[in-house]
Amino acid sequence: MDLSNGDIIVVGFGGTSPPPVLQLLSSLVSSSSSSFRTIRAIRSPAMEYELMKAPYRTFFRNPPNKDDADKTIHAKTHLIVYNLPTSLAEYLSPSSLAEANAIRSRLYAKKDSDVVLAYDATQNSFLPATDKTNDDLLSALHANETSFRNTAARSTLASLASLDALAATSLQTPGDVVLLVGSGGREHALAVSLASSPLVRTVVCVPGNGGTASSDERSSKIVNATDSEGNSVEDSKNETIVELVKRLSVDMVVVGPEQPLVDGLVDCLEVECRGVRVFGPTKAAAELEASKAFTKDFLQQHNIPTAKYRNFTSPDEAIAYVQSLSPTDRQVVKASGLAAGKGVLLPTTPAETIDAIREIMSDKAFGAAGDTCVIESFLTGPEASCLAFCDGKTAVLMPAAQDHKRALDNDEGLNTGGMGAYAPAPCVTPELHREIEDMCKKTVEKMAERGTPYVGVLYAGMMLTPNGPSVLEFNCRFGDPETQVLLPLLETDLYEIMIACCDGKLDTVDVRFKENVSAATVVCAAKGYPEAYPKGMPIKGLDAAESIDNVKVYHAGTKIDPDGTVRCTGGRVLAVTGTGPSLTDALAASYKAVKNISFLDPSDPARNLLHYRTDIAKGAIRKKLRIGVMGSTRGTALLPVMEACADGTLHAEIVAVVSNRSEAPILEKGRGLGPTVTTRFVSSKGLSRERFDAECTSVLVGAGVEYVLLVGYMRILSKQFTDYWAGRCVNVHPSLLPKHAGGMDLEVHQAVIDANETESGCTIHEVTEEVDGGPIVVQKVVKVEPGETAESLKTKVQALEGPAFIEAIQKKCKTTISYADAGVSIDAGNSLVELIKPACKATRRPGCDADLGGFGGLFDLAAAGYKSENTIIIGATDGVGTKLRIAHITKKHETVGIDLVAMCVNDLIVAGGEPLFFLDYFATGKLDVEEAASVVRGIAEGCKQAGCGLIGGETAEMPSMYAPGDYDLAGFSVGAVHKDRVLPKNVCAGNILLGLPSSGIHSNGFSLVRKLIDKANLDYESVCPWDKTIGTVGDALLTPTKIYVKCCLPLLRKEMLTGLAHITGGGLLENLPRSLPSNLKAEITGHPPLPNVFSWMKQTSGLDDREMLRTFNCGIGMVLIVKKECVDEAKDLLRDAGESVVYDLGQLVDRQCKEEQVEMKCLLA
Repeated sequence: MDLSNGDIIVVGFGGTSPPPVLQLLSSLVSSSSSSFRTIRAIRSPAMEYELMKAPYRTFFRNPPNKDDADKTIHAKTHLIVYNLPTSLAEYLSPSSLAEANAIRSRLYAKKDSDVVLAYDATQNSFLPATDKTNDDLLSALHANETSFRNTAARSTLASLASLDALAATSLQTPGDVVLLVGSGGREHALAVSLASSPLVRTVVCVPGNGGTASSDERSSKIVNATDSEGNSVEDSKNETIVELVKRLSVDMVVVGPEQPLVDGLVDCLEVECRGVRVFGPTKAAAELEASKAFTKDFLQQHNIPTAKYRNFTSPDEAIAYVQSLSPTDRQVVKASGLAAGKGVLLPTTPAETIDAIREIMSDKAFGAAGDTCVIESFLTGPEASCLAFCDGKTAVLMPAAQDHKRALDNDEGLNTGGMGAYAPAPCVTPELHREIEDMCKKTVEKMAERGTPYVGVLYAGMMLTPNGPSVLEFNCRFGDPETQVLLPLLETDLYEIMIACCDGKLDTVDVRFKENVSAATVVCAAKGYPEAYPKGMPIKGLDAAESIDNVKVYHAGTKIDPDGTVRCTGGRVLAVTGTGPSLTDALAASYKAVKNISFLDPSDPARNLLHYRTDIAKGAIRKKLRIGVMGSTRGTALLPVMEACADGTLHAEIVAVVSNRSEAPILEKGRGLGPTVTTRFVSSKGLSRERFDAECTSVLVGAGVEYVLLVGYMRILSKQFTDYWAGRCVNVHPSLLPKHAGGMDLEVHQAVIDANETESGCTIHEVTEEVDGGPIVVQKVVKVEPGETAESLKTKVQALEGPAFIEAIQKKCKTTISYADAGVSIDAGNSLVELIKPACKATRRPGCDADLGGFGGLFDLAAAGYKSENTIIIGATDGVGTKLRIAHITKKHETVGIDLVAMCVNDLIVAGGEPLFFLDYFATGKLDVEEAASVVRGIAEGCKQAGCGLIGGETAEMPSMYAPGDYDLAGFSVGAVHKDRVLPKNVCAGNILLGLPSSGIHSNGFSLVRKLIDKANLDYESVCPWDKTIGTVGDALLTPTKIYVKCCLPLLRKEMLTGLAHITGGGLLENLPRSLPSNLKAEITGHPPLPNVFSWMKQTSGLDDREMLRTFNCGIGMVLIVKKECVDEAKDLLRDAGESVVYDLGQLVDRQCKEEQVEMKCLLA
């Protein structure tokens, strides 16, 4: 640990920032006579932000690079401010021991320039404890008094020696026994964290799961409970827990799930097992979760923000209330009692709201939990899971997390207990964190006042609305899967925190979390969850998953057979957590581990019955750039930026507006953006430039600002400000820099005119210490006309400033560092190319060699039999649409490539063209080589079916655009046709319509299809209801789109066709008219019966014939418009090409006036 670089080094303060330390640092650095100039923090993440806030208003001034060392005058005294560990558990943590050893080494070196000043948080003072004032302390430090330095060193070493003695004593004690109640992934995560404490001997889980039964967890410190005869304990009834506590001499009981808390387990233990600590609220305190009606009343009574609501015990009264509201006033309907996380319904209309009331109160969908119903206003904004440790007096908030409740990607499917989570959630800024923590503290204080002190974890479900954070609900325990991402980030000993909570001494523990570390967990569920799902499947790949760096697999629904086989016993089976320096790294680790795990189907070991979401943290990865604005005037240039943020032109949002003038109109623009935008006047009265800039920076940092715009800001900035925001702050100057730098407003424009410039404009530049001297980002140019005045030139230039800011922000949004930093693997891309080359080679045809790896694909028209002077080139592009989502979910990627080719080449053939070559575009968040290779093999197969060459493609790995596991496809096909054979051609009345059958739904209408599957309570692993011989729903829906090229080409070459129509999105009714002249219509007299899949879709959706024909292909994939005299020969050629079924659909007739161009003269059977 380097303790040398910096005049002052602050060590080990974690999330605390004691005022005496802040005051000392501010006084040392800010004094003009002080030689202390730089501060560096080690494991003290909160210190820099707190030091910038009033009243300290001090920048850290991070030390310069070694190259700049000669430019800096360093202090003759080197000060280390060390935060003494307040407990043995804290002292024995690896990070704290490393700090203590480094401090000892520094003191033993006896350097005259070194002063180690220890801070004792338990005494709220520096050591040695004396009556020295702050001024005395400053004088001693500036003078580097030998006696003071030695006394401080002795005090620090003595304190560390006391901790060593305490550690030695602890070796003689066995440690505590903790009984952990619960059996889920949350409890496994708690057990692992508790077992890591040096204060804990054993964690006994009741009933536990397969993970807590493993013998390798923390040297066997974790076990599952057994009865007196050695049999597993399978229940967690109060009497069972009491018996275990007494028999095992338990020191603390930790209650994981909510039901035992609501059932009064804590109360029971307080009576039956006095002296045993219990971490969790009493039954009365757990009412915060047990009754949503109670919680809403509590929040309203104590002015804690929550949605407008009413509680009802009568369904008729509840319905009458809904009917009294405006139809646009959307409501949420909640069962008041415990409903396993499923008692919240989100209707979208008044009718649906009334149905929800009846479902909860009359139909008793959630049993007695719905006896009381809460109806509250629907809130909008991001949700956050905010968990706080509570000791009955106060609360300490953990980093915010966000979870994913829906079963399927894109938040589709049914509600679950949680399919994944991540932390810290970037949507909760430092100031929002403080505001939410204050709400939790107030809740604990008011619960204590009513005689029901709250001890344990308070889980506040928060909605970050446009009007500020609002409480959606409280839970009285750790969240699942939030616990699996929060505990890996916890640096403080969990058991020590729990002891402090039970003893009412939480304020004596420094609850700290790891710096610059993120965590993400992906839940592995059994297919079918949250509905019926299989059990008993053996789990494969756990060791491989656990062997990946920075990965922990937490068990939930598992058990272990006597032979060591781990099996699935529940819906949510595992939670795979990855950690890393960024959220992208954490996700990559987690998903990499998940791909090693399989739930083996006992009847078909090749089939994996594991389901997981592939879009965990997708929103956080794609989060908007957070912009802060500093201005002194009207801020006219800000208006275009505000509009661009609002309409989505910019993937950014303005989150703070700061001004040095209380009446500046730019502040009104900030207020107009809503109450969640921090809008602040900061007074510069009596402050140095540096102190004022520090306070402004604290406001920006508190709002989570990432990029600063100076818009009409009339102050010179300090070096400390420009250093802090280096590369992240831009200004607009009203000239084409470097010309006419340094001036302001009209004087700049006049200087341009006086210099006889023919051009002027505005420059967006990065802000540096040199005024108007930073790197240029964007310039916009205007002409200086003869007779131009400063005022007229200002008007022209000012109109460009907003667009220039927008362009600069767009460049910032696109900034990358390196492929490796961005999560892009070049090696994986190269591996993919090598893997798919054989498949591409197999698509060779005259005109191309279908080789890969170059900058472009080549095609020789002459070799393909086309003369350039008589040939027209045709291009077509398309994708696969939301059918891809089914491939993502089922992990079956082999056929979507065929769909991609089909959607393009079928369009080419309609124009009379022969497909010559194909290119693909594969975009993903994290390249899985095998997955991508499967897709490309499918593309190659489609090209073979179409007779075209696969001559190239692009694989784009974009972590910021796609979540790991997501990918999208686009295809591009080029064909050729002789000039005199382009279709449609000479289409006339009397032409006959022949239909070629489709292979299924093809690639259109899948947004509706997926909703129908959901409506029918099916998933993609369900047995296919319309054809039980085909396998699963997913297998049926992934049937690839039929390619019609080879069967149609013979007819085209013999000029039998006047037109073709590819029946895609819009169905027969929309696509056939695209090939008809306006004076003709199609009479359909022989549409075939609906294939089974479409009959099922029709019945499930309730669509009539017309809507079916406008939505799906309904069994007809291609319509051929045939010359009447060629019909028989055309049918023969089609049969020779393998088309055993050809439908006589009808014919073309003259169209009268505004008749529909497709007239159905038969019904869909």
